[in-house]
Amino acid sequence: MKKIIYLFAILMASLHSYAQTPNAEGVKKTALPIIYLPDNVSVHFISPEPIQYVDISTKNIIGDIPLKNVLRIKAKDSLKTQLDAVVTIAGEKFIAQYRILSAGEITGRDVVTDISILPADSRPLDIAGIGLSQPQLKNISLNIFSKKRGNEIEHTKAFGLYGSVYHIYTVGDYFFIDLGYDNRTNLVYDIDQFRFTIDDKKVTKASNVQSLEIKPEYLLFNNSSFKRYYRNIFVFKKISFPGNKVFHIELSEKQVSGRVITLYISYKDILAADVIQTGN
Repeated sequence: MKKIIYLFAILMASLHSYAQTPNAEGVKKTALPIIYLPDNVSVHFISPEPIQYVDISTKNIIGDIPLKNVLRIKAKDSLKTQLDAVVTIAGEKFIAQYRILSAGEITGRDVVTDISILPADSRPLDIAGIGLSQPQLKNISLNIFSKKRGNEIEHTKAFGLYGSVYHIYTVGDYFFIDLGYDNRTNLVYDIDQFRFTIDDKKVTKASNVQSLEIKPEYLLFNNSSFKRYYRNIFVFKKISFPGNKVFHIELSEKQVSGRVITLYISYKDILAADVIQTGN
């Protein structure tokens, strides 16, 4: 009898210990925003930032990213079982989760086919190395663009074009170049491409030219041509280069005219960039 009582006491103590074990903190599945998914209709999630990661908890849903900030999901074939899944979407600075349920006859009538990922449905996320998000880069660039052009840091002219670097700003690990061109001819300038490289200051015919191409992380506008005036903000990750090299900006025109105009920025100009405080 004593052995039975002793074993019972151990069992109760174990159950009590198990009951006291806390659940992991976070958002419960039942508290997630609900999205109804019909048999034959795609649902699109629209992200404010480029999507970095997606997880779909069931093989009965297929998904893809047709655009960098759009996730498209669809039921695989015809659903034989009721869906109750979770879709996880991570951007540059957020993570959001949604509960996906099968759309019945009633819910299917008013199903929402495009869902904007809102701050209320997401949590902040800090991924190392991501830096500023695309919306943050856009807001800073718009703030710079709203300022007056001011005095030129560098300028050049060729083929009836006048190019200027108005300002260089730095925010965290980025620098922003405020760049503009005046077209003083009667010909519309059709932009072929901008090319940014780090080149030697002095290039001789006998020397081996080492040119390092730099791609912008972000540009504010995607204008394909301009008649009189062009201004844009180009964003780059911070770079270092020696004093015998320059940051080379080349704007080329589509054929047949093919006008090319170049600007050069010295490293001391980048070092003298104005610092913008973002308040983060």
